[in-house]
Formats: sequence, C-alpha cells, structure tokens
Amino acid sequence: LTAPTPTKTRTRTASSTRIGGLSLSAFSDFRSNMDWWGLATLLISVAAALLNITLHELSHGFAAWRLGDPTAKNAGRLTLNPIKHLDPVGLIMMVVARVGWAKPVPVDMRYFKHPKRGMALTALAGPACNFLLAFAAVVVQRSKAINQGSALIYRFAPLNHASLLGLCVLSNLALLGTGMGLFNLIPISPLDGSKILFALLPDRIYHTILRYERYVMIVMILLVVSGVFDTPLSFLMTHVLQLFCSATGMSLDWLLVSRNASVILNLL
Repeated sequence: LTAPTPTKTRTRTASSTRIGGLSLSAFSDFRSNMDWWGLATLLISVAAALLNITLHELSHGFAAWRLGDPTAKNAGRLTLNPIKHLDPVGLIMMVVARVGWAKPVPVDMRYFKHPKRGMALTALAGPACNFLLAFAAVVVQRSKAINQGSALIYRFAPLNHASLLGLCVLSNLALLGTGMGLFNLIPISPLDGSKILFALLPDRIYHTILRYERYVMIVMILLVVSGVFDTPLSFLMTHVLQLFCSATGMSLDWLLVSRNASVILNLL
C-alpha cells in the first residue's frame, strides 16, 4: 500500500527539475537574444545627457558668480554633481526628444552692475558651454575616426568593444550638446534665448515677462511633446554639426551613424 509513495516523490522531483531546466533555458535565451549594445547605447545617451545638463547649469551659476551674484554658489549649484541640477522630466525629454532642460539655477539680477546685461550673459553661458562640449567631442572623435585619412585609432585605440563605445560616447555628446544648446536659445520664456532677447526690451516689459515665465513653461512642454520644434531644430542641428565637421574634417554621416553602438558593430 505504501509502495506508490516513492514513485510520486520521484515524479515531483522530475517535474521540479524540468521546471528548473525550463527556467535556465529561458534565461539563457533571454541573455542570448538581449540587445546588449542597444542597452549600452541607451545608457551612454543618459550619461551624455547628464553631462550636458550638469555643465550647462554649472556654466550659468559660474557666470552669475563671476558677474557678482553669489546666489547659485550659496545654493550649492557650482558643482559637477548632476543630482544638484537634475530635472527628471527634462532629462527624459532630452534622451527621447534630443531636447531638454534642467533645474533652473537661482540668479538674483540685483547683484549685477548692469542687471539686464548680466542676466543675458548668464543665460548665454549655458548654451555656449553645450556648443563647446559638442565641438570638443567632434574634434576628439575626428582624431579617432575610422578611415584611411586618420589612423590614430589604430595606433592608440585598436578596434575593440571599448573603442566602439568611446566613439558612441563622443557622438552622443556632440548630438545632445548641439540639441540642448539650440533648444535653449529659442527666444521663448523661460528658455535662455528669452533672457538674451528680453535684455533689449524696456525695463517695464522685461520685468512683466519675468513674472509670468513659470506659466509659459507648461506651454513649452506641450509644444515639445507635440513635436512643434522637431523640424526647425533638426534643420539647425544638421547645419551646426556640419559646421563643426567641416571645421575638423569629420564626416557628418559617420558622426550620425556612430551614435548607435549596435550600428557601428554591424558595420564593422
């Protein structure tokens, strides 16, 4: 009467083994089918966005401090710590839509000797930093470009996974830096371009606009999500990047292709 018991136990054990085998097999299939290079590209885009945002806001604070306003310094914004500058929505938009924003740096224009001019220079510092970073990334990538006219990569960084990721990092820095710089130069409050343009307006109109700029930000988000800026920004980005590439001898096509690590790997 008790003989069937071991059989049942063996059956359960075998079933458990089969389930475990299926689990291991599913995990193995997931690991083999996972686009690890695509994941690496996404992480690189996020890192490049964080670096552009951090340097953009740091430049605002540093310019204001040099012009006499200690507000950003006292708030701890003169730092390379991205957490201090991060706006989650702006970061997501930058990775997804290639345009974004960060937490605004506090500026008190009353400290400036010439308030409107000081505000304009402070605003200009952020996009200028993005453009400089983008141009530097193109210059460095040009020295590592994979073509017969520039063979430094073969001497100092032979073709391998690390060098491919390096090219991807540089391309994303150039593209995201250019996109962020151009987006922030749009002369609509509260973007940096509005601070530069409004410096030319009479004081009464200038201060009135500043009081309502927080409400305009909602409209700006809706415009970005709806894609209103996609075509003009793409047009401007292409021409600015072409300018950078022409100045360094870099191929714009290669710059655009190398933003994706998976594409580079397949090409090579």
